[in-house]
Amino acid sequence: MNASSDPSTPLTARAHGTALRGRGWLNTGGAELDLESLRGKIVLLDFWTFCCVNCLHVLDELRPLEEKWADELVVVGVHSPKFEFEKDPEALAANIERYEVSHPVIDDPELETWTAYGARAWPTLMVLDTHGRIAGNLSGEGHAANLDQLVSELVAEGEADGSLRRGPAPTVLTERTPQTLRFPSKLALLPDGRLVVSDAGQHRLVVFQNDGVTVDAIIGTGLRGHADGDEETAQFAEPNGVLALPAEVAEEVGFDLLVADTASHRLRGVKVGQDRLLRSRTATEVTTLAGTGEQWMQGDALPRGEGDARTYSLSTPWDLTWSHVLGRAVIAMAGIHQLWTFDPVTGAIMVLAGTTQEGLVDGPAVTSWWAQPSGLDELPDGRIVIADSETSAVRVLDPRTMQVSTLVGKGLFDFGHVDGPADVARLQHPLAVTALPDGRIAVSDTYNGAIRIIEEAPAEGEGTATGAISALPGVVSLADLSGVAATSDGETAAAPATAGEAHVVTVATDLKEPSDAIVGPPVDGIGQLIVVESGMHRITWVPVAKAAERLIDKGAQRSERPVTEVGPGPLTVRVLFTPPAGHKLDDSLGPSTQVTISTTPSSMLTSGAGVDTDLERTLELDPAYTEGVLHVSARAASCDADPTVEFPACHMHQQDWGVPIRIVEGAPTHLDLSLLA
Repeated sequence: MNASSDPSTPLTARAHGTALRGRGWLNTGGAELDLESLRGKIVLLDFWTFCCVNCLHVLDELRPLEEKWADELVVVGVHSPKFEFEKDPEALAANIERYEVSHPVIDDPELETWTAYGARAWPTLMVLDTHGRIAGNLSGEGHAANLDQLVSELVAEGEADGSLRRGPAPTVLTERTPQTLRFPSKLALLPDGRLVVSDAGQHRLVVFQNDGVTVDAIIGTGLRGHADGDEETAQFAEPNGVLALPAEVAEEVGFDLLVADTASHRLRGVKVGQDRLLRSRTATEVTTLAGTGEQWMQGDALPRGEGDARTYSLSTPWDLTWSHVLGRAVIAMAGIHQLWTFDPVTGAIMVLAGTTQEGLVDGPAVTSWWAQPSGLDELPDGRIVIADSETSAVRVLDPRTMQVSTLVGKGLFDFGHVDGPADVARLQHPLAVTALPDGRIAVSDTYNGAIRIIEEAPAEGEGTATGAISALPGVVSLADLSGVAATSDGETAAAPATAGEAHVVTVATDLKEPSDAIVGPPVDGIGQLIVVESGMHRITWVPVAKAAERLIDKGAQRSERPVTEVGPGPLTVRVLFTPPAGHKLDDSLGPSTQVTISTTPSSMLTSGAGVDTDLERTLELDPAYTEGVLHVSARAASCDADPTVEFPACHMHQQDWGVPIRIVEGAPTHLDLSLLA
């Protein structure tokens, strides 16, 4: 840590924390908190947003610290939204409940507190001492050990000068009462017609009869944790993806479902109990198939299809689908921006696509970049379609050629609700994709509260497959689309797309956080989707009819963050990193640091792009551009410095920044980003 954040430095060397400003407070019983009322406490400001998987990791990292230092530490969440939907106060309150946030949260939709503290990335952590002065600044995740050490030192400091004030945090939580579903996430159809829903908000699975209303079974205690066993003793932690295995595979392995046990960082197998004629019901059994329970961190081994899958760390597996081409399950490993595969027969687990770098890069699967992939399905032609949520994109992986392409989506900070040709269409943090029998794709466009349809038009000369009778009766195909005049609400009926490009339409709106869908049987000749409406705690039936299709244009948007002004001359970017106390940079397995730099647009950066090991780099910017986004991804490895320790503990620190910049004459020509300071 640098001098300004070292607890051993005089208090006068630390800057005062600025006022906490926002729209209001949550988890305080209506009380307004300020730094003066928190004086005498160690205060940890967690700048987060509920869309961000890394922020969710930090929530879990902080839970043990909040318990250990319950009388000395107050964690304050500063909710700094990335997407427009996250600015909705009702959505924020719901997601605080969804993720069981148990500390005060200030709602900062205009990024006032974010700006005052100079935050540049989600998540960022600021630690204030008992006098309200900044004693630590950390970006990214994986800092639990550093935070524990820092809090311990600040507690000792506060005891020494008499400033420490012990007592419980000023938190007021509302009581949760059990209900059938609470923030359900994904669903699957069993061969006998029953529906299995991951009840993420209550850490369990709920099995419904085919009416989607009558509960057949509840699997799990409803308490966050990890335990194998029967339906009354098994425990999950925010389960999401559920995959009904092909019948022949299920028969061979002895279980029916794969479950992405998201917050437990595991893959579970579930044999679902069922009634038998004149015999007792078969037992439900839950087993662990993959994952140690520890979150994968940079520096950990990535699986290559060898060894026991239960010895590898996973990171927030979010969804699953079956690939008939690969003959195995595909896993959306949201926490590290990759796709993995798992073979339930052999137990082999391995990486399929992604580098662990966050972004939108197509091409060969091995070098592709992803951003929190959260939804998967297999298209009729064997390709895998993916909802890449943080880039608000729908992407496709061809397992035969191992090539990745993007159908809709532009990047980490571009979103909106715009229908039409794929190049102009925009989504907002979609969490699921559903392959329709005719080859089109239904998108659960979560933060727009909508169901969208993507149709890939054939290239000229290829003919059209959409003239065939749809397996979803009543669903219009691209060949049937025709334009009409705009209505008074800014919508139009769907219009034809140019051959060779994808086209997007909206078929349902006003849903609350739709997070998954499967194809259901038609009703009165109209195709239906069975949709998980997570924000309404239910599953619902959504008709997919020709008359419902609309072109909506609510405008393309970009994430609003304070712009950093920089000078036109060479720009020096420095990543600030000093190993934690007792650690040193670790070069045992190669360079201890790595920095990747790019810009949007890419042509804005004429020199200095790419990967290097130096924490400081000089960039040349094209004077033709006055604004853009600077993307910096940094990693640094540190290990115990004590030479007497035979097996030193090592840590990999990582963070990605997307910094909006504006070129202004006379502005600073350097930019400092704190990885650990």
